[in-house]
Amino acid sequence: MTDRLRPARRPALIPDPLRWSITAWLAAVAFGAAEAVVRLALPDPPTVGELATRAGIYAVVAASVLALASGRPAVRVAVAVMVGGIGTLSLIAEPAAWWAVGGSPGTFLAAADGATLLIVGLRAAHLLAVIVAMAAMFHPRVNAFFRSPARAT
Repeated sequence: MTDRLRPARRPALIPDPLRWSITAWLAAVAFGAAEAVVRLALPDPPTVGELATRAGIYAVVAASVLALASGRPAVRVAVAVMVGGIGTLSLIAEPAAWWAVGGSPGTFLAAADGATLLIVGLRAAHLLAVIVAMAAMFHPRVNAFFRSPARAT
């Protein structure tokens, strides 16, 4: 009965930059999944367990990214730290370590086969999508959305 006496609270509209962020995050997941599929063509393909682990991680990431629309600040912090931070480090750790011990990008690319070049392109697109997603996720309009008491809970 008391619910009828309270004014209806309208959920806040999701700002466009947050929509862009969610789209970019989901694109990053798609690039990562595509990379896993292409890796099946390599001489040393991922195992079923590795693929299952990656699929599980991507499912959790996608669910977390979709939860950004709820406006809960903890979700944004979790996505920023776990996906934007730790996830980005996992993307760049292998190439950075290889480069640090004297690897030559030019020599590598000149000797790479088609599948390897596709993986490099997918990894670059994945990283670019993450950068776009992180930037959009902290746009001033998105910051206001996460602070708004009228957001959906």
